[in-house]
Amino acid sequence: MWSICKKELQQFFSNLTGYIAIILFLLVNGLFLFVLRDSNIFDFGYASLDKFFELAPWILLFLVPAITMRSLSEEFKGGTFEILQTKPLTKWQIVLGKYFATLVVLLFVIIPTFLYVLTIKKLSVVGTIDAGGISGSYIGLFFLAAVFAAVSLCCSGFTSNAVVAFLISVFGCLVLYFGFSALSKLSFFENGLDYYVEMLGIDFHYRSMSRGVLDSRDMIYFTSIIFLFLMITVKNLRKK
Repeated sequence: MWSICKKELQQFFSNLTGYIAIILFLLVNGLFLFVLRDSNIFDFGYASLDKFFELAPWILLFLVPAITMRSLSEEFKGGTFEILQTKPLTKWQIVLGKYFATLVVLLFVIIPTFLYVLTIKKLSVVGTIDAGGISGSYIGLFFLAAVFAAVSLCCSGFTSNAVVAFLISVFGCLVLYFGFSALSKLSFFENGLDYYVEMLGIDFHYRSMSRGVLDSRDMIYFTSIIFLFLMITVKNLRKK
């Protein structure tokens, strides 16, 4: 499993793709947080990273599928998946190896944003920030990215075309993140049902963790979604 993970990381960082992904994430967030009018924290007037944690999921919604779209589709297209099957590796080891490699890349994407925390702290009048809320938001952001990675890896296993895998992944992540929240606003789900429909979506649990409260129900939700899509990926590979 770790050999697969190492190979994926070497491929990702052996060219400019990996570095461009990290730079783009930081650049887009930096522009919105510190440069663009009506969205930067200076206009907001508070030493808070709320703007960042509202924007980051939408960027990750496109970035994570872009990172994972070749993980399995290129193996099918290039015929290297057959070679993988000759190795003493189970399907779970192959999938987890690729998945953990994606998580490592996402850590490299998220960790540099800690600079935003230091910047906000320096800009604060009293020199302090809501450390609990920011910590919970970062944990929620990582779990969100981990779910997107599981969904995108699953979608990559259904096609040998990387572009198709990207488009399906973006759609799947969008439905899980925003779809249930939008669905809950329909008049059909009034009288209390809207709350339970909204609970099915990622956005509900992400916002809950962003308040700085680490509820076991949110953790169970995220890990269950991740396991579900990884299991679907493994079952799909067994049919290949």
